Amino acid sequence: MPAYEYVALDNSGRTRKGVEEGDSSRQVRSRLRDKGLMPMSVNQVAERKSVMRMPVLQQRIKPLELALATRQMATLARAGMPIEEVLGTVARQSETQKVKSTLSAVRTRVMEGLPLAHALGEFPSVFPAIYRTTLAAGEQAGRLDLVLERLADNVEAQNAMRQKIQLAMFYPAILTVIALLVTVALLTYVVPEVVQVFAGMNQQLPWLTRALIATSDALRSWGLLMLAALIGGIFAFKQMLKKPSFRYKWDAWLLRVPLLGRLIRGLNTARFARTLNILAGSGVPLLDALNMSASVMTNVPMRDAVTDAAKRVREGSGVGHALERSGYFPPMTLSLIKSGESSGTLDHMLERAAETQERELEARIAIVMGVFEPLLILAMGGVVLIIVLAILLPIFELNQLVN
Repeated sequence: MPAYEYVALDNSGRTRKGVEEGDSSRQVRSRLRDKGLMPMSVNQVAERKSVMRMPVLQQRIKPLELALATRQMATLARAGMPIEEVLGTVARQSETQKVKSTLSAVRTRVMEGLPLAHALGEFPSVFPAIYRTTLAAGEQAGRLDLVLERLADNVEAQNAMRQKIQLAMFYPAILTVIALLVTVALLTYVVPEVVQVFAGMNQQLPWLTRALIATSDALRSWGLLMLAALIGGIFAFKQMLKKPSFRYKWDAWLLRVPLLGRLIRGLNTARFARTLNILAGSGVPLLDALNMSASVMTNVPMRDAVTDAAKRVREGSGVGHALERSGYFPPMTLSLIKSGESSGTLDHMLERAAETQERELEARIAIVMGVFEPLLILAMGGVVLIIVLAILLPIFELNQLVN
């Protein structure tokens, strides 16, 4: 039975939105009137097409919402409920309109005879390719509940890591912005008022004072132009990153930066290991799992290294040895993968490798932020010290002349 999104008015004139199932939009309108609602619009939930037959961009579902819905589906599937009932139950229980309408539309496609993975494929912005492929493998193997559980764990783990990184960077980012604003305020408003005292002095000012006055004058005269140039430079840099050759060189350079490179390698390795664990443990062929796991990596050289490793695995090489040739992956991860291959527990070792990398990444981020914060405070103190010295030096020289 198709699902329809509706917008209606209640007796008090308030707008009500929701999803209702019915054989036709006319039947849905009749049901809404029976509930005391005045339907304004009733549209079937589906992957809408524009005039040029291109899919319209859909609203994305938050990772936590997707993880919760996946966890609920896993629980109901383990209880033996048919997949269409699973989708309908989770859609009704969801408090989010986007989840409700999306799952209702997926249920409609499943009831029309489509496999679950194909039905999810009509919403690519909500369900990534890895999500759909893993579910397809779970359907074929008859282990849909286990696959759903693994997918929920994966989404939750990735979201948790993302939140930890954002939380660790929040305070330093705020501190950096405040430091920049204070410095600009000192140079544009405070310094010009103070240096007016030296305008009538018939002696040459110290070089530090002259440099401060020149910096202040340049910032006041060209500050807006500098800001516009900075914004333009950032935009141009983002456009350059869209070119594959430039993006490859930039990502390769980032890997060579002493501290930042280790963080990038750790983050991409953790994503790769956890995704490969989910796919390989769900019955996806290893070569396909390797190629799909490469797509979750944001660093281009590391992504290409996994793609090359998949080619070597096709030729008979082991996964650990194939990845080792690139030199990008941590030795601990490679050792765990080799151990898993030799013992036949690759999925278990991949999970351990992902957890190890995530813990190490958290520790490194904490160390970096712990070092960065006092350095930023010292740098801000140094800037203020230079400004104060530049102002006081002429006063000291004037006192010496008077004495």
